[in-house]
Amino acid sequence: MKDQMKTKKQKKFKLFDMNRDGKGVYEVETRKPTLGFFFVLLKRKFTQLLQLNLLMLFMVIPLLVILGLYLMGTKTPTVTEAAYVPLYGISQVLPSPSLTGALDLAGIQMEVPVFSPVMNVVIIVMILFLAVTFGWQNVGATYVLRGLFRGDAVFVFSDYFYAIKKNLKQGFLMGILDFVCSAVLIIDFLFFYFRTGSFGADFMYFAIFAIALIYIVMRFYLYNLLITFDLTIPKILKNALIFTVLGIKRNVMGFIGLLLLIALHVFLILLLVPMGISIPIVLPLVYILAIVGFITTYAAYPVIDRYMIAPYEEERASAYIQSEEDSEPSKEVGD
Repeated sequence: MKDQMKTKKQKKFKLFDMNRDGKGVYEVETRKPTLGFFFVLLKRKFTQLLQLNLLMLFMVIPLLVILGLYLMGTKTPTVTEAAYVPLYGISQVLPSPSLTGALDLAGIQMEVPVFSPVMNVVIIVMILFLAVTFGWQNVGATYVLRGLFRGDAVFVFSDYFYAIKKNLKQGFLMGILDFVCSAVLIIDFLFFYFRTGSFGADFMYFAIFAIALIYIVMRFYLYNLLITFDLTIPKILKNALIFTVLGIKRNVMGFIGLLLLIALHVFLILLLVPMGISIPIVLPLVYILAIVGFITTYAAYPVIDRYMIAPYEEERASAYIQSEEDSEPSKEVGD
């Protein structure tokens, strides 16, 4: 009974114990970036990730505006194959069954949007806005995500804009390069995807697909390297390409995580939208951009730390120890 009363008193006065752990103070834990710790950290930082996602929406708002104009605008059926016109001319002079079959294939029409001058201006403004701010947005988001991963004291909004201000010029140049490369790869992929069937088109399709996969993994590292080290853009690209090989295990796991996240949302859309529930279409905008960034940062930063940060810190520590030893006065041993 006395022990129970003592325990109750301890619990009561624990409220006034100045030595107890405060809110948000965690026991000593192993921060090894394993799969299990990923979910622990994701749960712990989820609220801040939601805040970051609000800022990252500016990456997709221009695309949503363009998509909305495309869906709501008027469309006209148009032949998209360049071979249709010459084939049609030849068929008028030398008609044949084989030529008619080729003409039928080349004559497949698509619904092409017809944009007014105002709509064209809006689309151009949206593309320019995204291109100009693309690097800055990635720099700010990556800086916050790196802090969340490392356990730094993170203030989402102030840290986001601090990183942009600190890396204004290089972030802009990297963003333009990243935007152009991404756009070219997407356009080339779609171009050869709809033209597969011949050896040349199939070869180019798989070549673009392979290059796109490599570049996606390189993007895990681009902005992490930019905000962490004072490197030129060519060196950032070179190191990012090297890390796609050195960090192959974490890169594969990160890529699988992205695919599973996308597959989950596609499954929810296919399951719930036919039932009249449209939440899965809108809900990803609340968190998916930040979660994608968190996955890529969790995969990439330990690789950067292992091959670039840790060796530098070890070298600096050994140099410091050596300098301390050299600065100590020599002592003679007396009898």
